[in-house]
Amino acid sequence: MFHGQTYTRKLDSRVLNVLSSIAQSASKFANDMRLLQHEKELEEPFEKGQIGSSAMAYKRNPMRSERINSLSRHVISLSLDPAMTASTQWLERTLDDSANKRICVPETFLAVDGILILYANITSGIVVYNNVIRKHVMEELPFMGTEEILMKAVLKGGDRQELHEKIRCYSMEAAREVKEFGRTNDLVDRIAEDSSFGFSKEEILEILNPDGLCGRAVHQVEEYICNVVDPLLEANQELLQDLNVEVNV
Repeated sequence: MFHGQTYTRKLDSRVLNVLSSIAQSASKFANDMRLLQHEKELEEPFEKGQIGSSAMAYKRNPMRSERINSLSRHVISLSLDPAMTASTQWLERTLDDSANKRICVPETFLAVDGILILYANITSGIVVYNNVIRKHVMEELPFMGTEEILMKAVLKGGDRQELHEKIRCYSMEAAREVKEFGRTNDLVDRIAEDSSFGFSKEEILEILNPDGLCGRAVHQVEEYICNVVDPLLEANQELLQDLNVEVNV
């Protein structure tokens, strides 16, 4: 379709909305990355020549993810410019859009380009600390698995209402020990010591096996990678080969 000087400025708004959507998703990823690096579960790749305070062991902040957040914030704010222009145009066209468009449109494309380079750089070399992740999971697992313990105890003839109340109380007490005194989570011991549940500690730990509590999560991830991610990567192989994801840090 041919557009002259009088094309609707809604087109600019639609284009920048797409770019804003990219920025929103990238920023969500960056937020999660920053949170998980704070928990020492994941870490941004570390460049050989990386210098500055961010390279120090006591700091090591996820500076590329922080930069994605910063640029994304700018892109999201710029997407409001063409929306305001489109909503205030007079009749066919007025010239109040020109200066604004020459700033917001190219700046948005340039910022999103930077976001995607940072995104690709991070994802190409994320460091995963499996042992830390497992440690955190095991610390919270007794709380997360209480429903499974309750259901299996009921199957053995226990009273659901009674056991539900006991689990609630034991969970509150165990959480207090962890939060107020920094002690280990002793919820499993509390439940094992209560004969009304009818489980030994070993049996409870077997119930709390993480592999049996994640449903179809593993298969869903594998299916998504095989059916969605891999075909996209294969279809864009030439583009990916020319992609330079090096950044100065």
